[in-house]
Amino acid sequence: MQEPKVGPIDDDTGTRGPDGRIGRARPKRLCPAEAAVAATARQAVRAAVRAGAVEYRRASILPRLVPVAPAEVADDSPAGTRRVLALLARALRSERRRGRAGHWSYDLNRHIGLRQAMLAETARLQAAR
Repeated sequence: MQEPKVGPIDDDTGTRGPDGRIGRARPKRLCPAEAAVAATARQAVRAAVRAGAVEYRRASILPRLVPVAPAEVADDSPAGTRRVLALLARALRSERRRGRAGHWSYDLNRHIGLRQAMLAETARLQAAR
């Protein structure tokens, strides 16, 4: 008697993609109650980030988020603010990448702090114009 061939395990958690792997073809649709909770959560996080951006103090918070020299912190010129924004953008990209990958070093509080600093520094640059 011949042994049955064992193929890939199929389950109903997703669909098979063009590369042969099993996964969801599109994000799961939420029921109306879950969608309402998700929308409320997004609004709450946005409000918290905006409130933190208003309370942002460059001299005390910026050195905790990105490695900057005291001279860079003290530089209030538009060019200095652009340099700080470039550092923050790079750090924010790295933090997002870690979060999406599920890396152990991802820190949600740092992510929120970076976003608050970006908003505050962008407002500072726009006010200088």
